[in-house]
Amino acid sequence: MRYYKLLFLGLVVFGNLKAYSQAPADSVLTLQQCIDLAIKNNLDVKKSELQMQTQEIAYNQARENLLPSINGNVSHNISNGRSQDPTNYNYVTQQITYAQYNLNSNLTLFNGMSLINNIKRYSLAYQAGKMDFQQAKDLVTLNVITAYLQVLDNEDLLKATDIQVEQAQKQVDRLAILNKDGATPPATLYDLKGTLATSKIGAVNTKAAMGISKINLLQIMNVPLDKSVKLARLSADQLPGSYDKNAEEIYAKALNDLALVKAYDLRLKSAEKEVKSAKGALWPTISAFGSLATNYSSTGNTGYYSQLKNNYSSGFGVGLSIPVLNYFQNRNKVALARIDLQTAKYNNDFTKIQLKQNIDQAYINMTSALERYHLLRDQVDAYAESYRIAEVKFNSGAITSVDFVIAKSNYDQANTNLINARYDYFIRTKILDYYQGNLAL
Repeated sequence: MRYYKLLFLGLVVFGNLKAYSQAPADSVLTLQQCIDLAIKNNLDVKKSELQMQTQEIAYNQARENLLPSINGNVSHNISNGRSQDPTNYNYVTQQITYAQYNLNSNLTLFNGMSLINNIKRYSLAYQAGKMDFQQAKDLVTLNVITAYLQVLDNEDLLKATDIQVEQAQKQVDRLAILNKDGATPPATLYDLKGTLATSKIGAVNTKAAMGISKINLLQIMNVPLDKSVKLARLSADQLPGSYDKNAEEIYAKALNDLALVKAYDLRLKSAEKEVKSAKGALWPTISAFGSLATNYSSTGNTGYYSQLKNNYSSGFGVGLSIPVLNYFQNRNKVALARIDLQTAKYNNDFTKIQLKQNIDQAYINMTSALERYHLLRDQVDAYAESYRIAEVKFNSGAITSVDFVIAKSNYDQANTNLINARYDYFIRTKILDYYQGNLAL
């Protein structure tokens, strides 16, 4: 009985762990849940985290280089024939068994501040790695938001096309009765049947687009495809109004808050410290050293432990190493570090120039999307009234089916364009939020 209880518990725990790594079946996922899953599963985020951990280790090593080095050596030897007795340094001709024990330590006191600048260099590189990690998470978040809104866009379009099909079906049913009684020409009925088929084709295409957009979202989240997954609708207060910042304000905030910009700024500072560290190798190095030693020989007159105690010795000192000529390695390292610094400057400048261009383009896209949305709202209102009047006239026989079909097509297309424009504007605002390092939901 206890075995089955443990087995059941294990299955429950495993099932919970597995469920956490994928989209819950038959559930409604919020936007935040989708983002959390994507960040947890995305391989680019995971690789960025590993890179950050690598840089953290390099930073820790740079700090630990300030510690003294301590090394121990133990050797046991057998010598045959004429050899020197390690205890009294006399030559003897016999077999000697001897052992040596050494403990050495070395501490760098000064090396042109190379170690200190290395610590600063790797500290800045580690901070840049953190920003890269945040940048990877921000990009995934932006991609999830965009894909999520695309699914909602297609869901709204599908609802609109279903209404269009329903309206067209009612007209076809009404005209079929009238045509049966001979009260309307057959051509009118066939015109409306064609409109019904067009509406159904639109619904099929929209349903396919919705499925593809949901697959795209799940792929970004890196979870198995599950068609039963549903997305929570966004409330009205989550839909943005007019954007309250201009392009210059967005760019200024991006320079201070965007993880991408921070990462390149930190790398530039790290490259500056790399040059100083390389220059430090041109200076003399002052170090302190010490040692402990003892030995044993089979030629000794006392026992093993007594010899180790009696042969004990120690020493310490201070050394000065002056680099005179080392194949110009140190000077070439300085030259390479300066090249790395110049490369970091170019990368930093290029990132900011490209950022300004991207923000200007994104802002124009956002303002155009907002203008298009307002114009389409007016267009929908106008075509809605036109369609209402055309339907009344068509039902009373005052206009032809061609005029009615044109009015309905205009209204349907305007509705579709309005839905697309609404979500397009929402996505454009989120792109601008991303550039400001602010993707709050």
